Amino acid sequence: MGNFRRVPVGIVGASGYGGVQLVRLLMDHPEVELVYLGGESSAGKPFADLYPHLAHTVNQQIEAVEPETIAHRCEVVFLSLPNGLACKIAPQLLEKGCKVLDLSADYRFSDLSTYTNWYGAQRTDLATAARSVYGFPELYRDRIAEAQLIGCPGCYPTASLLALSPLLKQGLIVPETAIIDAKSGTSGGGRQAKINMLLAEVDNSLAAYNVGRHRHTPEIEQICSDLAGHEVTIQFTPHLIPMVRGILATVYATLRDPGLVRDDLITIYRAFYRNSPWVKVCDPGVYPQTKWACGSNLCYIGIEVDPRTGRAIVMSAIDNLIKGQAGQAIQCLNIMMGWDETLGLPKLGFYP
Repeated sequence: MGNFRRVPVGIVGASGYGGVQLVRLLMDHPEVELVYLGGESSAGKPFADLYPHLAHTVNQQIEAVEPETIAHRCEVVFLSLPNGLACKIAPQLLEKGCKVLDLSADYRFSDLSTYTNWYGAQRTDLATAARSVYGFPELYRDRIAEAQLIGCPGCYPTASLLALSPLLKQGLIVPETAIIDAKSGTSGGGRQAKINMLLAEVDNSLAAYNVGRHRHTPEIEQICSDLAGHEVTIQFTPHLIPMVRGILATVYATLRDPGLVRDDLITIYRAFYRNSPWVKVCDPGVYPQTKWACGSNLCYIGIEVDPRTGRAIVMSAIDNLIKGQAGQAIQCLNIMMGWDETLGLPKLGFYP
């Protein structure tokens, strides 16, 4: 007979879109017990008041954020908080022996000066940040397995890096030529009210935003530089699409070998991701759609080569709230705990 003890898990910031995805997924995870839901403005409210569709399953209240209490009850804590808050809580939780998975940007950077430059906040938790591992399983699985603190990637970097990684790791492209054109649904902006997210503003419209200055840019560049072996600058432009879920990132880059054709790259990508259960490389001539990934932890990758321009064109589709956020965090948890990487995660999307 096996050990049937479930690992006690908590979520700080359970009321946002990332938080509710974590709740939904963790409630179905066979190895964990969700014992704590925390928040500041919503403390004292039943979770079902915020998300009535879960009232028949989740009967817990949102509790105050008290690190001592959280650490006493939880072995694993997910921090689904705005940037700049996780770094105030994580050191205390780690000191008490918790495993921590941060869904914000606070622990994504190996150099905290980069965080300060892009997010405008000074940091004093240098020792804690030095312990963090970037939670990108397809590249850093071995590091994640040994980690106590994970900085989970952003949604745009997840889609973009899954498309770019084989090209950079294998030296197939001129890194400085890489351009990422990415489009996201409105849930990527969170649940708090914003004028630019109103239905009347986004419906029947498509727009770029934060052009040349989106905060996910240095995160993408950090991993691209690691893969390329030297500092790489990437052109990244995000767009807002009038839909709720999903990201499609289209990457363009000049090939070093103009003789490479589409089938060559498909073979290379399938070999690169052969041990990555959540990445599906499409057949020749098939290009992914965001709807395919909706509700799942999957990433679909489509590949093309334009012989006229000598460029590779790689398309990556994910659900921004699952593979781009909560699902990937749980994927990291599975690796940290030595469980199957697919445990408790949705393998099939909602369609149509």
